[in-house]
Amino acid sequence: MRYIETERLILRPLAVEDAADVFEWTSDPIVNKFLRYSLYTNVEDVKKWILSINPSNNEFAVVLKEKGKVIGSGGVAFVESNNAYELGYNYNRNYWGHGYATEAAKAMIAWAHDELGAHEFTSAHAIANVASGNVIKKCGFKFSHFGQYSRFDGSETFEAKFYTLHLD
Repeated sequence: MRYIETERLILRPLAVEDAADVFEWTSDPIVNKFLRYSLYTNVEDVKKWILSINPSNNEFAVVLKEKGKVIGSGGVAFVESNNAYELGYNYNRNYWGHGYATEAAKAMIAWAHDELGAHEFTSAHAIANVASGNVIKKCGFKFSHFGQYSRFDGSETFEAKFYTLHLD
């Protein structure tokens, strides 16, 4: 089972019972500004998304230990075309700026390395999303190239920076 504990966080699989917490940030246009998924408009759609998550995506709920609240989610999914594990994350903006994203990202990378034998990682962020870039750099990623990524529905494309990380 995917379970990670850090100083302040518990990372575990997302569950349908998390839907109300998840809806808080998946319905927030500020959080959604640079994300691949469209804005969620109801909790039922969040539940459907949680139920549709492929276990191989290694998607985690990020739970604040002291409150038991799900404050974000993240994952390290293997992307065959890159032959690497892609790190991604998103958080409730009420919890931005406290180092939770970096703490969770480092824990997910270590877990993937130790449990899955992962050595190659990638990550990307919209150029305008400087805070996300800071998280990626704090995890040890190195800039690879400029490029673009799009929303899953194709409605918007973002100029982006792409990064790689190699662990022995």
